Amino acid sequence: MTLSKGDQLPDATLSKLGAKGPESVSLASLTKGKKVVLFGLPGAFTGTCTTAHLPSFMRTSDKFRAKGVDHVVCLSVNDIFVMKAWADSTGAEKAGIEMLCDGMAEFTKAAGMDFTAPPVGLVNRCKRFSAYVVDGKVEILNVEADNGVCEISAGETLLEQIG
Repeated sequence: MTLSKGDQLPDATLSKLGAKGPESVSLASLTKGKKVVLFGLPGAFTGTCTTAHLPSFMRTSDKFRAKGVDHVVCLSVNDIFVMKAWADSTGAEKAGIEMLCDGMAEFTKAAGMDFTAPPVGLVNRCKRFSAYVVDGKVEILNVEADNGVCEISAGETLLEQIG
């Protein structure tokens, strides 16, 4: 399956590093009855992810909330320790971004968003995308044709599309 506008998000168990250690997060539970901005990216600490994609959502997080969005979620196929370190180094959590790990690429593969780029050591990583999800249903979906750029998947683009 390749995720498309109008689809229900595939459920997956994601994870994060909480105050008491690893925590599981059900994507279905997180999105049920909620408005969620979800953006996926190839990897923490990578070039475009760190300099463009994540910062675009950090800049727009408050504006999404002003439009009634309940959660702004960054998803990556990384482990919880790497995602926590990335969040700390960028200030993402302080900006209101929830950093969730798809460590086994469960969601990424179910959504058809996986790719592999051996020359740079990326295996089973997530394509660069952004989505506006209402009660688990994809209302808006932007997937970059080139994972090395952040244009249609940027926070400002999605914010404008929500209207």
